[in-house]
Amino acid sequence: MSQSRAAVAAEQSDLFDPVQLGPYRLANRIVMAPLTRSRADDAGVPGELQATYYAQRASAGLIIAEATNITAQGKGYIRTPGIWSPEQVDGWKLTTKAVHDKGGRIYLQLWHVGRVSHPDLQPGGALPVAPSAVRAENQQAYTYDGFKPLETPRALETDEIPGIVADYAHAAKCAMEAGFDGVEIHAANGYLLQQFLSDKTNKRTDRYGGSIENRTRIVVEVVDAVTKVWGGDRVGIRLSPLTKFADISDSNPEPVYLSLIEQINPYNLAYIHVIEGDTGGERHPAGGFDLQKLRRAFNGLYMANNNYTLELAIEAREKNLADLICFGRPFISNPDLVARLRSGAALTPPDPDTFYAGEAHGYTDYPAL
Repeated sequence: MSQSRAAVAAEQSDLFDPVQLGPYRLANRIVMAPLTRSRADDAGVPGELQATYYAQRASAGLIIAEATNITAQGKGYIRTPGIWSPEQVDGWKLTTKAVHDKGGRIYLQLWHVGRVSHPDLQPGGALPVAPSAVRAENQQAYTYDGFKPLETPRALETDEIPGIVADYAHAAKCAMEAGFDGVEIHAANGYLLQQFLSDKTNKRTDRYGGSIENRTRIVVEVVDAVTKVWGGDRVGIRLSPLTKFADISDSNPEPVYLSLIEQINPYNLAYIHVIEGDTGGERHPAGGFDLQKLRRAFNGLYMANNNYTLELAIEAREKNLADLICFGRPFISNPDLVARLRSGAALTPPDPDTFYAGEAHGYTDYPAL
């Protein structure tokens, strides 16, 4: 689509119109996806660099800040931020203030990676934890000594799981103290909560394994705990029913996710954030199911994500396939992405060599129009 045609199409779309999300009136329907950039310090404390980065992108209707570890045990990549210590809370206050000063809204994504970690990243060199001792095949951990193959995780004991749920609640409280507008529960991309949902990774025989009711149990418990802190109207949840990311899959995901939606509907969450297809890959993989069934089943807003372009976003709104459209990598190299999409301007391509770790280069030095 030419720049002029894109601008005309954008002008006719409601993609750039305000929309209500819980108690907030968002400036537009464009969301900045959570993007791991590994630029916190070694203690998981973000600083002025993150504040600058997010403030540059505050024209998004909503920013979902990068996946943030709820505990030291939840860490799976170097220099990822945390949200359990006073120092981390103070660090994040710089970002929330900077975004709010620019008129933006920002949620924090609550993250526990489960088995997608390595002893080098765990307190005391312990094994990562998971629902079951099932190793993620052909996967590597990003450690301080470079990439290393994942090891077989330790299965959580039944009596440890309430502590994990409590960690989510504590992190949610810390996010509120840090000044975020809400939180998103990360139950996607092969991390801990999806490891419980998936029959490939959950081989448990207790109340957290086996049946769909049991496999969804911890996710519902986390939703319950987090909404007790925030209320449902300031909480979202991220799901990826069809992804293969981090060696995850399910033999029959449709009934699992429809059951989960039915169970969380009473909590009146603000949105579900759905990775449509394989994370960062094919949008309609073979053997998948119609994800619009989740949209129809859920009683809040539906946020769509996965390789969206302006054309796909406009089409999704015209056909009422999504309420909010999430853009990831385009926001890395286009801090003014909303303005560029609205005008049909060309997008600056990102430099993959600067995606992870490093400092300002490839992070806060991309030009605006």
